[in-house]
Amino acid sequence: EVQLQASGGGLVQAGGFLRLSCAASGFSFSFDDYAIGWFRQAPGKEREGVSCISDADGRPYYADSVKGRFTISSDHAKNTVYLQMNSLKPEDTAVYFCAAHGIVSPMTTARVMGAMSPADFDSWGQGTLVTVSS
Repeated sequence: EVQLQASGGGLVQAGGFLRLSCAASGFSFSFDDYAIGWFRQAPGKEREGVSCISDADGRPYYADSVKGRFTISSDHAKNTVYLQMNSLKPEDTAVYFCAAHGIVSPMTTARVMGAMSPADFDSWGQGTLVTVSS
């Protein structure tokens, strides 16, 4: 079982930046076996996919709303995935979660990552709150 710990949220002014971290642990965790995604949920809204990354697919995916502003990356030595968030906007305000998807096949992983549906991700960390003031 994979355990995920998200951190790095906070209060920032519009135009500012934050870096979120998602530390993965567990006896069998490996980036070869899991895709990691970032999701967010604003008050009164459904949880939505923001970005995800997988060694099996080889490229990062981003929601249209964050393309060009957010960058996902991974540090294999630390089993950590980062989400660098630049040019933050008030509409980015949400609780951010990281989650893991167990890789079945490269084709399935590509579909899952392209869709970034929370239902496809099995293990979830606790959220970290990001508040962007105008």
